[in-house]
Amino acid sequence: MKKISILAILLVIFSMFSVPASALGAPLDEVKKIVSESYMGEFPKNLQKITSIDKIVEQLDPYSTYFTKEEFEAYTSSINNTTTGIGVVIEENEKGILIVNTYEGGNAIKAGIVPGDIILSINSTSAKNMSVQQASSLITGKEGTTVQLEVLKATNQKKVFKITRTKFQVPIVTKELLHGNVGYISLNTFSDDGAILVRQAKTALMRQGATSFILDLTNNGGGYVQAAEELIGLFPNSPYAYKLNLRNEEQLVSSLKSTSLFPKNTKVLVNGYSASASEMTAGALLDQKSATLYGQKTYGKGSMQSFYPLSDGSYLKLTTAHFTGPKGTIINKTGITPQVVTEKGSELAKAHEDTLLATYKTYKKMSALSNVATTKEFTVTFSMPVADKGQSQKLELVKLGGQSVPVTVKQKSETQFVIKPKTPLEKGAAYLLVVHPTFQEKDGEWMKVGAYAEVTVQQ
Repeated sequence: MKKISILAILLVIFSMFSVPASALGAPLDEVKKIVSESYMGEFPKNLQKITSIDKIVEQLDPYSTYFTKEEFEAYTSSINNTTTGIGVVIEENEKGILIVNTYEGGNAIKAGIVPGDIILSINSTSAKNMSVQQASSLITGKEGTTVQLEVLKATNQKKVFKITRTKFQVPIVTKELLHGNVGYISLNTFSDDGAILVRQAKTALMRQGATSFILDLTNNGGGYVQAAEELIGLFPNSPYAYKLNLRNEEQLVSSLKSTSLFPKNTKVLVNGYSASASEMTAGALLDQKSATLYGQKTYGKGSMQSFYPLSDGSYLKLTTAHFTGPKGTIINKTGITPQVVTEKGSELAKAHEDTLLATYKTYKKMSALSNVATTKEFTVTFSMPVADKGQSQKLELVKLGGQSVPVTVKQKSETQFVIKPKTPLEKGAAYLLVVHPTFQEKDGEWMKVGAYAEVTVQQ
């Protein structure tokens, strides 16, 4: 199962609430007053003498910014997965703008842009020290128009791409029933209805027979706080969502409880691009032992931004608070380390494997098979002659993060069986070869316990 990434521009920020600026005069004066009263961070020098909003923003933290009316509309559309762009997930990088992920079917991936590429310039404007918001406003645009990107590839080669913008709507939630009745749910962004969609996906998967779940928050850069509070409320033993630190007070914020809860053995996937609301969720689940986290350390954005509408229709997004896990787990500039740390890209396979093995508690682990060919045939050898019982004898090859692979099984000798996949194995994928205790020896004694072997395929 491959996770669908957010379509066009993923902004690694999320809003706490909107606050009217009221009639304070010109937007510059409004911004000065708001920053003076509400900003949480290192205070700008000589604030009252600064002559432009842009110069004020330059002295604020990376998550505080100024939106024109049009930029704000594009931002809110991106959180709800509706926008016009080229199909990339982006983040700031010291060299420019990093491509975190690409959307399948988008024009960026069609042009040859891949995760790990770094945008050096957009329409000849240098992307060095550019914010995600600035890059977003330049990359997005009217449908059918083009944007020119100078990109640094992993090979250190520079390439120029001219890409046509198209409109996208990516499902906020995707779901699949994996082998072993494991329900997989991917949340791509914390939209205003994100938790509701997760709950609906859970219900649908349970109707299909799901008895355990994996929730995927990898590459999810955040969204609305209330959606995180609602999502946390879907987990058992999660009365609190986070601890909020404002300028002059600290408060413990409750989750929004649900009557339909995930089971206690639910596994949640995160990675280095899981940020903000994703980290809020991960912190709550970690602190309250409500689920097991798999993956890599998260991004490390434990700050909240409020949106202030200004008199000319523009908006100021300002950091007004920090948050930690309910029991004080630090998130900002630190990130959250999962209980089960995996290599990048293997978190789903590991979570699926552990879920399956929980049902194979008595099975014996065999030697792992590494770097096998995509055309590999597997031979299972028993210590004693085995009676031929045909279809009742069960050997399975399961793609981790997916389904059981169609195979043919032939008894080569009294002690050996050959398993041949009907189609080539996927390069770089992980599998589990399972021998279920459904075999009978010729003397009539049944196999006492099953066995399994981990299989990885060459790249």
